[in-house]
Amino acid sequence: MSVSLFTVLRDRNARLYMTGVIISGFGDSAMLLAAGVWVKELTDSNSLAALVGFCSWAPALAGPFIGTLADRMRRRTLLVATSLALAVVMTAPFAVRSSQDVWLLFAVLTMVGAGSVLMDAAETALIASAVPGEMRGDFNGLVRTAIESNKLLGPLVGAGLFTVLGGPTVALLDALSFLLGAAAFSLIRVREPKPVHRPQQSWTAETAEGIRYLWGHPTLRSLVVAGGCAMAASSLSSAATYALLDIGLHQPAAFAGVLNSVQGLGSVVSGLAAGALLRRIPARALSVIGLTLFALGALARLTGLVPVVLGGSLLVGLGLPWPLISALTMVQKETPDELLGRVAATANTLVFAPTGLALLAGTVMVAALDYRVQLVVASALGLATPLLLAVTARASRRRGPTPVHRTR
Repeated sequence: MSVSLFTVLRDRNARLYMTGVIISGFGDSAMLLAAGVWVKELTDSNSLAALVGFCSWAPALAGPFIGTLADRMRRRTLLVATSLALAVVMTAPFAVRSSQDVWLLFAVLTMVGAGSVLMDAAETALIASAVPGEMRGDFNGLVRTAIESNKLLGPLVGAGLFTVLGGPTVALLDALSFLLGAAAFSLIRVREPKPVHRPQQSWTAETAEGIRYLWGHPTLRSLVVAGGCAMAASSLSSAATYALLDIGLHQPAAFAGVLNSVQGLGSVVSGLAAGALLRRIPARALSVIGLTLFALGALARLTGLVPVVLGGSLLVGLGLPWPLISALTMVQKETPDELLGRVAATANTLVFAPTGLALLAGTVMVAALDYRVQLVVASALGLATPLLLAVTARASRRRGPTPVHRTR
């Protein structure tokens, strides 16, 4: 495993790409936490503070439509331009002074959310041109590890800066992170094919073409749906965390930080191992293993025993990234370059859009039912999804290979 990872890290394009993703993602995660606290302090409203997360997440629902732009431009140019535009957008929070100005934060986070959807699509497509195929599993695993690390460190930095220096300082950090990300992306050396231009086709028709390709490809469809099920199950499990701590473990709410740290450790190990595993087993098999580990980890949280629950958090962290990495790697492998931006954005929407809906459902369930019911549902979803993958794999073998897409 280590030899392959070192090979990826020696690749100049891979290093620059990861630098851009890590820096811009770090600033984003810091700002998202700080914005919620900022809105709460200005308005004293829990619902408006919660709206911060929704504004950042909502543009993912339009992912297929937004991602079409990634097939109409050169991806490196698009990444640099979008990063610079978002750096400018992040100067708007400097004008926030009172509760009457919080709409600026909502507008900024919505624009950043839309920009992130576009950048995710362009980044996924750029990898196919900039990173050799044999490295992509390891590379995607490293990127997932970096994303999980940002989720752990970024909010801590954002909260600390907000407390000491205020919201505008966090916004400045995010703007600077976008500028540095743009610099890293601009240094990537890649020979991208010229975007296919078909003036007779509307934006809507091009978007629909990407959706049809993904949904008509049995392997990609099943892996992406499995990734969405994994994220939904994770959200259901996460929504039960504080009830688990209070009722099941009799621990303070701050103990959630311990559970999150253990889960984060599992995710780091999982991301580092993903590439080596994808060279030895099919993507479907890795997704099945990951979902099974997640389900076992969620079931471990039913015990009410701190050591077992900690072990379950480790299993959740180990298992959850593998369905996501498997789906992303196969999207890059199986999708023609001229469709890759649209297909990647559609895949991201199907994988990550269930997160918000499942969090909402989990919040309702934990208020009305015993938290253990919620954990059982999350585990059942985690165990049922591998059965879906097995059924679709058998159906795919009966149908034979998927036809190759041809540009008209």
